[in-house]
Amino acid sequence: MLNNDAVKELEKQQYRVIGKHSAVKICGWTKNSLRGKGECYKQKFYGIKSHQCMQMTTSLSCANRCVFCWRGYKAPVSKTWKWEIDKPEFILEGSLEQQKKLLSGFKGFKDVKMNLWNESNEVRHAALSLNGEPIIYPKINELIDLMNEKGISTFLVTNAQYPEQIKKLKPITQLYISLDAPNKKLLKEIDLPLFSDYWERLNKSLKYMKQKKQRTAIRITAIKGINMIEPENYAKLIKKAEPDFIEVKAYMFVGESRKRLKEENMPAHKEVKKFSKELNEFLPEYEICAEHKSSRVVLLAKKKMKKKGKWFTWIDFKKYHELVLKKENFESKDYLMKTPEKNLMK
Repeated sequence: MLNNDAVKELEKQQYRVIGKHSAVKICGWTKNSLRGKGECYKQKFYGIKSHQCMQMTTSLSCANRCVFCWRGYKAPVSKTWKWEIDKPEFILEGSLEQQKKLLSGFKGFKDVKMNLWNESNEVRHAALSLNGEPIIYPKINELIDLMNEKGISTFLVTNAQYPEQIKKLKPITQLYISLDAPNKKLLKEIDLPLFSDYWERLNKSLKYMKQKKQRTAIRITAIKGINMIEPENYAKLIKKAEPDFIEVKAYMFVGESRKRLKEENMPAHKEVKKFSKELNEFLPEYEICAEHKSSRVVLLAKKKMKKKGKWFTWIDFKKYHELVLKKENFESKDYLMKTPEKNLMK
């Protein structure tokens, strides 16, 4: 999938390539957490532990060239899998090993909290969203099984161009679909998809998301001056999936996206919040419940996540793993946990 020059370029950016098509990289929020300088919005919204989270992908290739992505246009793209397939065991073992090596250097920093660093050597969460399209990996379900067995939660993000893979996906802790535009024309301009039937694929993916019983989320990357429009049409698409959560998150002016967009395309948190409220007007079954100002992201949750006036957006990870290992039917409501009041919108 990658030539030697491409691998070297990724390594300069602190990626570690695993085998032929996977990679891992330490998230900035993991670094912050180790220093006691704040945690990822997923910790505030859902209760993950940022210092124990591994950011990875099973495929460095993608079927889109999204203008807001930090990937360069030299990164591999393909509509189908055409490479050798590394074994899931090899990918997971290699990822955990490289994660540990990357974190080892932090032990010597004076501002690192040693209790957190010690805990960080045991990965408890995996964000399958680092680079490329992880769901296209042909053995993604086998990898998820391995993570479930090891007690590692799974947060997988897909660009919704592979609906059949979404349909066949085994239970994961939380499934995301990136919804980058409210209409067909704009989606093509933003995502630059390889598939000619990209709109149909998106809509089918939303339909299949609705059928999932475990936790689901729609993520909107808000790009100022480009896609923060037509909240009513975003709402129509979201209703097809009926996700448990909607994250409206600001585009960040980083990486190769700086060659395609401008710094003024990065909305302020107050602008993200304003657009979230506009969207919420067309989605009365949801309510804005939390925000993470540093990440410029707002969380809308289905009102069913609120019980007796208390929000339950956090995840009971122990319960989730008990349920998933039993291989019986279970739903998102079965592994909810009460959200700490301090984490909610004031």
